[in-house]
Amino acid sequence: MGGVHPADLPLAEARVLVQRAVDKAEQLGLRGAVAVVGASGALITASRLDHGGPGGMTRARSKAWISATQQIPSSEHLHRMTSLPAPISTGFVTASPEALFPGAGGMPVRDEQGVVVAGIAASGATVSPFLPTGVAPEVVSADGEPANPEDLLIAYALGVPYVGQHGDDRARWQARFGDLVIAPADSLGMTTAPPATGQAELTWARDLTDRVLAAAAAQGLRVAVAVVDPGGDPIQQDRMDDAPGGGAEVALATAAAAARFGVPSETLAQWYPGGYLPVLAVPGGLPVREGTRVVAGIGVGGEEPARCAALVQAALTP
Repeated sequence: MGGVHPADLPLAEARVLVQRAVDKAEQLGLRGAVAVVGASGALITASRLDHGGPGGMTRARSKAWISATQQIPSSEHLHRMTSLPAPISTGFVTASPEALFPGAGGMPVRDEQGVVVAGIAASGATVSPFLPTGVAPEVVSADGEPANPEDLLIAYALGVPYVGQHGDDRARWQARFGDLVIAPADSLGMTTAPPATGQAELTWARDLTDRVLAAAAAQGLRVAVAVVDPGGDPIQQDRMDDAPGGGAEVALATAAAAARFGVPSETLAQWYPGGYLPVLAVPGGLPVREGTRVVAGIGVGGEEPARCAALVQAALTP
């Protein structure tokens, strides 16, 4: 059956795309999140830039899911949803809750044969189609034409020509810069961005997830891992190639449990037996402390919970 069943974009390749977007975002002075979702609909990887704010990862993931599974730019999906009768568009979201945020900006990722293997999108505190205060016109111009920051991130990450996904770039340009014209040679929007150097928290979170991934690989395990802030919003998420898709949800939910309550995730089952919580009270999540202060949570999913918990404990052991 080799070659018959499609596969998602490999984690290593997805991380390269996200890093390119992070580099460009730092160059543009943007703060937000970037997510890559596989064609299967399961998350592959996602990163939140420092001070990116909560909520951006969820929006980015939703738009990436749309592009990956519907195999179109999410702007086209948005057009369809706003053109269809309300019962149909409402029904789509009910049947596909991952598409809860049908915003523009997500793009499908194709392999060498042109098959969609993932979707990528960005969103967050200042990642938007609007021009940041103080931005130089050259930075938000592509080949001499107006561009917007969010779509620049994704086009740059994919290495494809810039195409705006958020409506009239020129109108926003004129509102900010008037009739200013930038020569194509002076446009910096799609030029090579230097490696990001100002993402201390993201680098720290990636180091934690990398420790888990390395340990899991050494044991022949396939897992997903998430590092979240104290409020439970993700900073870094990764799912190993061929790891169970549901592992990403388990990792996030156990990490959020540990971060929000400041205890190992399974402790909540003892505290609130039979009670409903918007987190997962099973082994696999631990709080991360700086002194006595909880600064993050880390969770692992995809294997038997006790093995996931052991991976987390090892990652936090000096």
